[in-house]
Amino acid sequence: MTERDTHRVIPLVDARAGLPIPGFESIGKPGLKSAGQVLDQRARPLRDLRISVTDRCNFRCSYCMPKEIYTKDYPHYLPHASLLSFEEITRVAQQFLGLGVQKIRLTGGEPLLRKNLEQLIEQLSGLRTLEGKTPDLTLTTNGSLLARKARALKDAGLQRVTISLDGLDDAVFRRMNDVDFPVADVLRGIEAAQAAGLGPIKVNMVVKRGTNEDQILPMARYFRGSGIALRLIEYMDVGATNGWRMDEVLPSAEVIARLQQELPLIPLEASQEGETAQRWGYANAQGKHDVQQGEIGVISSVTQAFCKDCNRARLSTEGQLYLCLFAEQGYDLRGLIRGQGSDEQLRQAIASIWQARQDNYSEQRGRMPAQAGSTGRRIEMSYIGG
Repeated sequence: MTERDTHRVIPLVDARAGLPIPGFESIGKPGLKSAGQVLDQRARPLRDLRISVTDRCNFRCSYCMPKEIYTKDYPHYLPHASLLSFEEITRVAQQFLGLGVQKIRLTGGEPLLRKNLEQLIEQLSGLRTLEGKTPDLTLTTNGSLLARKARALKDAGLQRVTISLDGLDDAVFRRMNDVDFPVADVLRGIEAAQAAGLGPIKVNMVVKRGTNEDQILPMARYFRGSGIALRLIEYMDVGATNGWRMDEVLPSAEVIARLQQELPLIPLEASQEGETAQRWGYANAQGKHDVQQGEIGVISSVTQAFCKDCNRARLSTEGQLYLCLFAEQGYDLRGLIRGQGSDEQLRQAIASIWQARQDNYSEQRGRMPAQAGSTGRRIEMSYIGG
């Protein structure tokens, strides 16, 4: 531990008070958008909904839920009565689908800590998009409980999983999760997910300079040719408790350069609109993409903003709607969700919020002078999911 870490001061902030809904006084009256694709102020469609089902996690990763803040006595965990029920989540998800959402991702915290989550997945898999299709239903997990839950998740209707894994070296991984959890158990979870047909699987690795950068090549070697896509993510200034500093960010361009020294890569086209990862394919001897070897991706929200294509909204476990991963506040939908508004009024409220959206934090950060650390009251990633 460095002297800087020893003297680090971490603010304890609860920034979950809701913003007023734009045009709330007109909700329920004729003339407001209540169905069909909506666009925000930068002509970005609403395509992707991320739903946090719990604000709790069994890991204490320093970049998300540092142990010195998230103790067993942490005062801001939500009581069970505040959590949206599965029926309430399903109801609000249906309204998002009616406005153009095509993908639903369940997040946390650690979503597999939510009891009977398979029931929610079964309910969500019965919904339909504007085109009458089953939504792309996926889940992000730390993998700790996946080995025993993968088959039930698949049987309930889950299509894909993304697993967070920050290194293959057991000592590095235990140090990063800070609860002494072994990497072997996460790898067994990944194997179980593959066997259950939860794919294509993605593995997300947050790269923090000076902490786990030596795991980049071992991770790439391990997952190359496995049918699993590794995503290497720049350490981000999400929330206010992780002590983020720019000098701990390893830019994605440097990550790719390191990989290229051993593993030839060629750039690939984006697979879908609004994709956050820049895709790179493993090259064969002829310099073309070797499909059997697969691909790798980098997510560069610090050094290369992708705000212009961002089509994601985030619903917290208590019904707050956030329009940016780096938001300071959300919009309180809980009153409308919990029986005080009709489905049409709820859908109109969501449409009104999205149509007023202008968020572009990563672009703004890129125009700021370099700073030593993170500032502000941004909401914690453990509360709204990644």
